[in-house]
Amino acid sequence: MKHDLHTVKKAIKGDAEAFEELLFKEEKMLYYKALSYVGKKEDALDAIQETAYHAFMAIGKLRNPEYFSTWLFRILIRECYRLLRERDQLIPYEESELLKRLDHKADEEIDSFHLKEALSRLNSSYQTAIILFYYHDLSINDISEVMEKPVSTVKTNLRRARKKLKSELERSYPLNEKAT
Repeated sequence: MKHDLHTVKKAIKGDAEAFEELLFKEEKMLYYKALSYVGKKEDALDAIQETAYHAFMAIGKLRNPEYFSTWLFRILIRECYRLLRERDQLIPYEESELLKRLDHKADEEIDSFHLKEALSRLNSSYQTAIILFYYHDLSINDISEVMEKPVSTVKTNLRRARKKLKSELERSYPLNEKAT
């Protein structure tokens, strides 16, 4: 969403009304994004409330006003992830969508049961990295921020997770049994 840069700059300088106006413009996006991550209305509202608080406290440090929405979204993702981690839950994903993104060879189909089973065998850091990268389209830098881990750790987690997922899927669903 494109914001009036003047309003963003006023918010950065401490204008609470300008900040509130910006949040109001992002209200629907925040709610639906939070809901897609945490799955429950109450949790989504909690995540939004925490996001608003943290964003208000940090708005003075926003260097590029034109990236306000992106900045706010990153705070929201971090809050959703924190909430899920506290409740020891996984970040939700849609199996069919994740399969499409993981599978570069469109002619090979692996059903969602096998994917879910293979994902469940990964440790939680690997699961989270794979889901945030492939399903939620986050960059490695964003994943690093959300997971509060160095970029190099996220890259390693993704590489190892892909390797383990591939071997789990091949074990569960041998690819050499394709019909000719």
